[in-house]
Amino acid sequence: MSTDMLSTTFAALADPTRRAILARLSSGESSVKELAKPFDMTLPAISKHLKVLERAGLIQRSRDAQWRPCRLDAKPLREVADWVEQYRRFWGERLDRLEDYLRDLHAQEKTDGCKEP
Repeated sequence: MSTDMLSTTFAALADPTRRAILARLSSGESSVKELAKPFDMTLPAISKHLKVLERAGLIQRSRDAQWRPCRLDAKPLREVADWVEQYRRFWGERLDRLEDYLRDLHAQEKTDGCKEP
């Protein structure tokens, strides 16, 4: 069974370590050792996180002699942002309608409050 890329991207982003790695790579290329420094985990554990990010298309790894730099590939994040945007618009419209309703309710209360008994 094939998983769609959006699901793969969300699964990769679900882990705080992987999100921290992406945040670090947003500043530029980095080696696996450099990426591992802030974490209390082994290099093989970091490599597993990198493999998940790589499968999701969020990073690219290359080889330059002994140096194996990783770099951010943000294209899948754009797809996530596009998917989230439709829900942002949905909730924005809902909140706008709620604001209109509350404004009308408030105006009605003012009008009803000004009437003599």
